[in-house]
Order: sequence, then C-alpha cells, then structure tokens
Amino acid sequence: MSLVKKKTLLAGAIAAFMATAAFSTSTLALDPGYRAADPNNTLVIDTTKGQVIVELYPSLAPNHVERMLTLTRQKFYDGLTFHRVIEDFMAQTGDPKGDGTGDSTLPNLTQEFITRRDASFPMTVVQNPPGSVIGFVGALPVQSQVNGLIPISNDGKVNVWGLYCQGVLGMAHSYDPNSGNSQFFIMRGANSSLEKHYTAFGVVLTGLDVVRKLKIGEPPVNPDKMNTVRVLADIPEAERPQVEVMDTASPQFQAVIDAVRKDKGSTFSDCDVTVPAKILNAAPATADAKPAAPASGR
Repeated sequence: MSLVKKKTLLAGAIAAFMATAAFSTSTLALDPGYRAADPNNTLVIDTTKGQVIVELYPSLAPNHVERMLTLTRQKFYDGLTFHRVIEDFMAQTGDPKGDGTGDSTLPNLTQEFITRRDASFPMTVVQNPPGSVIGFVGALPVQSQVNGLIPISNDGKVNVWGLYCQGVLGMAHSYDPNSGNSQFFIMRGANSSLEKHYTAFGVVLTGLDVVRKLKIGEPPVNPDKMNTVRVLADIPEAERPQVEVMDTASPQFQAVIDAVRKDKGSTFSDCDVTVPAKILNAAPATADAKPAAPASGR
C-alpha cells in the first residue's frame, strides 16, 4: 500500500451539461441545481501554477477542518512548497521545513477517517453495492454502511468515510495514525488504498488541472508553492471569487449521474463523476492576456 507519510470522468458528458447552463455575470445568480460554496468552509489556494478552490466538510472531520481554517487564518500555509508530488497519485504540502519532516506548533490530531451517521446525515446516495451505500456529502465522494444497520446498532448510527477519488483532500501522517498536524495532500488520481487509513475532509471544486500541473518529485526540483491560502469568507467581497457548485441532491446532478452511469455501465464508480463547479465572476480573458485556467470542473 502506498503511504502518504511525512517523509517521504467523464469530461464530455459533464462539459456538455455545463455548456447549457446559462448564468448572468451581472447579477451573479445561481443556476438551477447549483448552490453557493460554503464561504466559511472554502479555501482559495493561489499557487505558482494557478488557483485551486477547495470546500471542506466539518460533518465528516470537524477537527481536521478546524485545523485547516485555524492555520489558514494564521497565514501558516503562505509560501509553503509542494514538497512531494507523485504522478497519478497526490501532491503533498503544508510542511514549514519543506522536506516532509515539519509540522505546526499545534497538537497532533486524532484521525477522523470514520464518522458515525444517522438517517438524517446529509448524504446523496448514487450506488447500492452489497452491504454499503456510495454517494456524496456535498461534493465529496463517500461510502457508508447501509441504513438497515442503523436500528440494530448500539447508538443508532453506522460508519461513513471519504473515498480517495481525484481532487480529494486528506491529512498526511507518519506511521502513527494519530500524528496528523499541518501537512495535507490533494489527490491527482484515485487511490482506494488510502480509504479508512487517512482522514478525508475536503475536495477540489475548481483547479484540479492546476494540481496536475505541479512539478513532480520527492522533492521536486524548484518546487511549486502555495503563494497564499485564504478562507473564502475572509476575502473582501469585491475581490472574492463567487463559486457555485452543483448540489448533489438536485435533479440536475442526477442527470449527470445518469449520463456517466450510462457511459460506464457496470464499471461505474463515484470516481468517474466530477461535480460541476464554476466561478461566476471570473475575469474574462483578453487579447493582451493569457487565458486564465478553466474555472469549471475538478
């Protein structure tokens, strides 16, 4: 199993769907089936390769989300390098030493890779393999035990955990599973071996193409950096990206799922699905400027 340790889609169908979604850049109105990204749990990461916007999910990992928000507001992440980037796997960052051995001064975190959920937990189910259900919490792919076990469990709850599809954020740790601190990674490709071993707590809404452009290496030569990391709600309103993401509980998202399932057939999985997202007030490209990185898709 590949360890993420301290040392060390169907694009056509979704693009076609998103091309039909009209929106007004003057009113910045949400499209049908879309919701605004949660400004209090969304990070804007400006890197040397472009901008990455991620949404965090405290319902799955409240302590890990709080840690990311705390360090971001301390500007801890500003200027830190992507010190470990592996092709088709992940990009790791968050080490103040830049060599995979550093942490913040805050206490280490206990893993939250399994959450206990009841029937009211906000999960959209898209698959029902034997013994489990698979779907989304927000835009994050997840898997859970079946609801049928809820009445017979000791606390009326069952387990749910994040799936390590492309774009998912996880907390790095050493061989001690409770040694997570400040280092995190973003998946460049899917890798199920990390599931139920590393806490998943967020997902890229826009900018996965940027993550895939980061220099490869352990460490890379002249590594890319996070220039700044900011909480969306903390950015002045006039400068704030207005991000909308498809609501995975909406009929519009069900149409996306149906299109992907039809194309993939029996091999369909959550990792085949990119939850559509876009920036409503993205600056348009001009004849004198290089085109901006695409603002839609993960």
